[in-house]
Amino acid sequence: MKRAQVRGFTLVEIMIVVAIIGLLAAVAIPNLMKARETAQINACIANLQNIEGAVQLWAVEKRKPSNSPVSLDEIAPYLKNNKIPDCPAGGTYSVESLKVPPTCSIEGHSATAGTTEETK
Repeated sequence: MKRAQVRGFTLVEIMIVVAIIGLLAAVAIPNLMKARETAQINACIANLQNIEGAVQLWAVEKRKPSNSPVSLDEIAPYLKNNKIPDCPAGGTYSVESLKVPPTCSIEGHSATAGTTEETK
């Protein structure tokens, strides 16, 4: 009687493939997390710059002096969709006056900080 040839992968071959996939995941996931954090910081900084521009437009249109207080509700009509953007990392934005740039409640999210270690 002729024995049928059995084709397939051995357990060792499957274990090697799983080990390689695990190694690739171990390298890729930290890089993905770092890229996500950097993207959130950059998006937050862009939002802060847009809010700053809206504050300046509001001040010029309303003829406000440079020390005038301002609120987010007052500048909302000067932003896209008449809405204050949300921080992608879950922070909240605040503005005080024309002299003080807008801020985010999350540390490191600042339009005035320039390049930080997180964005390099």
